[in-house]
Amino acid sequence: MSKLRSASAANIGMLVSGMRRVALVTGASTGIGLETAHGLAQRGFSVVLCGRHAQRLEGARTSVQAIAPSAEAQSIQSDFASLAQVHNLARDFLSRFHRLDVLINNAGTWVPKRRESVDGHEYTFAVNHLAPFLLTELLLPLLKETGRRSGSPSRVVFVSSRLHRRPSEFPFGDVHNQRRYRGIVAYAQSKLANVMYANELARRMRNTEVTSNSLHPGEVATHIVRHHPILRHAIRFARPFLQDPARGAKPSIFVATSPELKQTTGAYFHACKMRAPNPYAQREDAQDRLRALCVQLTRASQQTLLERPSGPTQENSWTTPSTSS
Repeated sequence: MSKLRSASAANIGMLVSGMRRVALVTGASTGIGLETAHGLAQRGFSVVLCGRHAQRLEGARTSVQAIAPSAEAQSIQSDFASLAQVHNLARDFLSRFHRLDVLINNAGTWVPKRRESVDGHEYTFAVNHLAPFLLTELLLPLLKETGRRSGSPSRVVFVSSRLHRRPSEFPFGDVHNQRRYRGIVAYAQSKLANVMYANELARRMRNTEVTSNSLHPGEVATHIVRHHPILRHAIRFARPFLQDPARGAKPSIFVATSPELKQTTGAYFHACKMRAPNPYAQREDAQDRLRALCVQLTRASQQTLLERPSGPTQENSWTTPSTSS
């Protein structure tokens, strides 16, 4: 039995305090996600990077180790267009780690023409919202356990966009944009869903050791428009006026680590400052309706991952992973 499991309630806090915190960052192969991983590693976190492409992901993991040589970095490959792969990501993480202090839902996409995920959901909504919703719900028990045992709230951070302000409401009647598809509209709706869910989660976790916040990273030159040739070329001309990914990662790092935000939950940030979100995102009835819809679409309520599979048994395994590629 590990030292943590055999420890009395009186000394658990002491054991936890000396161990490395763990952060999971999605969409971490490039751009804001990679720079966020860099920043967290430099601040002493063990960082787990998640991305679609194995080669890019390994390059990202290697760059984290180069920037923070004393950091521990691991990677888990997962395509957010597949809910099965999100399940596998959660299962893999839970088998390796017995702690999660920070979850940064950063992965996102924007496609010009309507397409569907492997599960039959509109692609942008599937990748930008259903996948992070499911991942968060599957990892929520570990987040709560970590916050309780460490004495410091675990943090869930959703990278949204200022474009979440554009929709006047969430399209419950046409969530998959089958009537008329416009890429920017689908993207804005998915980002509104992010803020709504962040607020609902904050409300639901109010009496637990988990906080939930959302943010706009700023106008950043990233690969998110890689599927849109016109916007991709426009970015090249606009690049001098856009932030680089390192600057775009600052709000995520700030919300995930700032001591002054230890108890802050249900907030929306823009440029590291708290701002009022789209008023619709604050409607509790809409938040609850969205969560019910997402539970239905992901079958999150039927999952068995809430009981963490047995992981490593070595001393201190609850927090500190071994470094591997």
